[in-house]
Amino acid sequence: MNAERQFDVIIVGTGAGGGTLARKLAPSGKRILLLERGPFLPREKENFDHNEVWLKSRYISHDIWYDAKDRPFRPDIYYWVGGATKVYGVALIRLRKEDFGVIHHHGGVSPAWPISYEDLEPYYTEAEQMYLVHGERGVDPTEPPASGPYLFPPVSHAPRIAELEEELRALKLRPFPMPLGIMLDEARPLESRCIRCDICSSHPCLVQAKCDAEIIGVRPALKYPNVTLLTEHEVIRLETSPSGREVTRVIARHKDRLEEFQGNIVVLAAGAANTARILLLSANDRHPKGLANGSDQVGRNYMYHNIAVLVAFSIRRNDSRFQKTLGINDFYFGMPGFEYPMGNIQLLDKTNWQVLRGKGAPWVPKPLLKLAAAHALEFALFAEDLPDPNNRVTLTRDGRIKLTYRPNNLEAMRQLQRKLKAILNEIAAKKGLLHYNLFAVQRIPLSAVGHQLGTCRFGTDPKASVLDPTCKAHELDNLYVADTSFFPSSGAVNPSLTAMANALRVGEFILERLK
Repeated sequence: MNAERQFDVIIVGTGAGGGTLARKLAPSGKRILLLERGPFLPREKENFDHNEVWLKSRYISHDIWYDAKDRPFRPDIYYWVGGATKVYGVALIRLRKEDFGVIHHHGGVSPAWPISYEDLEPYYTEAEQMYLVHGERGVDPTEPPASGPYLFPPVSHAPRIAELEEELRALKLRPFPMPLGIMLDEARPLESRCIRCDICSSHPCLVQAKCDAEIIGVRPALKYPNVTLLTEHEVIRLETSPSGREVTRVIARHKDRLEEFQGNIVVLAAGAANTARILLLSANDRHPKGLANGSDQVGRNYMYHNIAVLVAFSIRRNDSRFQKTLGINDFYFGMPGFEYPMGNIQLLDKTNWQVLRGKGAPWVPKPLLKLAAAHALEFALFAEDLPDPNNRVTLTRDGRIKLTYRPNNLEAMRQLQRKLKAILNEIAAKKGLLHYNLFAVQRIPLSAVGHQLGTCRFGTDPKASVLDPTCKAHELDNLYVADTSFFPSSGAVNPSLTAMANALRVGEFILERLK
């Protein structure tokens, strides 16, 4: 093979896992290739346009997946350098220490991880520093121990959110500043890259103030001459040696042409669904069920959290712009009367009247929509969905993704919604105001795959997992996975920071091999 197509490490995907890993490995001097399915996301005024982003789905892939009944749907998936982090909500929060052990839920059992929280903690700290996380230790009641403080102070609350924080504390709750990965300098606002806009989630950042995997991971890695990035290269298959123990070739499609690459070490970081797809498409005589799939676990245990958006409409105005600064974990592990874990509550971006119209109220007059948006408080609620081997990624006859998923552990989400509504009504009553008389609740549909997890769980038993505790495939000597596929359980917080931290951990193992 041409020397220009031979590398020490090939990384497939440039998101939270792949982009972070690339930056970790770049100083090694080894030849590193990044293969990204999409191009660079363009900087254009449409980045900040609600109609283009929310209603026209400008930056979402045109992929078609299928559900359990073979009905086609368009997933909310993003193929750009930086992956889904180009549009993520910058909430970079650690799993709880308890999430790494066995947890009994109302709907079943969440299994233990093959590593402890202490094993991952140094990499959490490294990831927080790399991604410039703003936060505060010692406020979150469920916060796990950390080896050091955040390097940057928490993002200040808008006046309405500061008021909400005081109201929550008056009810003996312990809200905390959400850890956020943004390039914000509140002491010097004229020099700050972040402008505290109201469209952080789901929007690309036109001013490049979002700490995404392109800006923080890929671009710094590309400053090293030993790192190569090839965009618009969709990896469709991995080929192995006759023994089946080593990946020998990575086959990618580029503009209707197949190209081959060789790497001494290959790392899949294409996202939980697409990493599973690549492994299943790579079936051969030695791996008839798919690469690394002797356990029949590839694609299984797909998770994406039980997520709901709750919009509370109040008599009080909310003129906040950047409001995603507050979280509530008081009920993460339950409450009196419901002794099972419930989950995490956090504020979302402000609702825009155009989004309200496009997402279900096209008949409502514009002035009423604007009034509703001005009186809204927006929350995201996360509860754990449990690994189920029947919730899985398989392939259609033409190699597309088929996603079979049956929701579970739903009572935790119902309890979390009820509790939040009760809290907000109690606050209103204490103020002598009318109760919040309208709540809009929407469960995130199957097409929302931003929190996709599982499909290649790691573990110590090759018969029950795909990867070993270092995230190397049990059945192959040079294949690793560095995206959210490795999660054996989901926890109830945003997965991005854990993916970044684990990519740094995997990077340590690979660096040792490269020596």
